[in-house]
Amino acid sequence: MRALKPLFGVIQAVVPVIYCGGLLYYFLDFSGSVENAKQTGLWPTILGLGAVGLFFTVVLAIKYVWAFRSLRAPTSRSDVPPDDGGFDADAAIARYKTQHAAEHDPPPALPKPHGPANQRSFGRKIR
Repeated sequence: MRALKPLFGVIQAVVPVIYCGGLLYYFLDFSGSVENAKQTGLWPTILGLGAVGLFFTVVLAIKYVWAFRSLRAPTSRSDVPPDDGGFDADAAIARYKTQHAAEHDPPPALPKPHGPANQRSFGRKIR
């Protein structure tokens, strides 16, 4: 399915190019010529459609190049084990745990206060 994703991107880029080109063809065919389009007032519409169509054509070209590159890109082979550069994750975690335990020993327990005078509470007073 991932191989078809670039193809769908190219197809999505073709649709606006065809739409703008079809409208451009329709307006030029409707007016008969460029001179008639200038006289009837369709010339700005034809220029605008040409500019938008040119923009979408550039987008289509870029998506086509990206799709071509992604189809030619080498895929990862599963028969070759990945090279981790000699790094052992289990050893690193064990070192971290020993250092963390040594640095963060629990503090000694504080003596508990006795009696109601030293009792603190949140909210209602305790009597």
